[in-house]
Amino acid sequence: MNVILRNRAFPLLQTRAFDSNFERLVGGLLENAPLAPRMNVVDTGAAYRIEAELPGVTREEIRISVDKRRVSIDAESTVANEVAEGEKALLTERRSHKYSRVLTLAGEVEDAEAVAKFENGVLTLTLPKKAADQPKQIAVQ
Repeated sequence: MNVILRNRAFPLLQTRAFDSNFERLVGGLLENAPLAPRMNVVDTGAAYRIEAELPGVTREEIRISVDKRRVSIDAESTVANEVAEGEKALLTERRSHKYSRVLTLAGEVEDAEAVAKFENGVLTLTLPKKAADQPKQIAVQ
């Protein structure tokens, strides 16, 4: 038996026209706001590894800044919605996106030894920890 719940008090809220008008109204407010890329941050012991999803971005469009414990990632994807002469665009939903994320790590990193790789829309940063921030083993006598 299937149960279908309907809000009979506001049938207008269930129409597709309302959804598209609401999206047009609210979506325009946030259209130019940068998106925060989804990411994983891992402490490997000797370094921090950050993996950030940046779909539609090229290497040249990524800017990374490291200052002691603060890591900043900015990127902007550009989409060309151009049509050739004689063609007619029937639907153009693809658009440019800005990505921005700043995070503060638990310890300082060696920014001179940082490595950044970008493959299949995923940015991988490997940020070695400063020697002073690594845990030291003390032998018990």
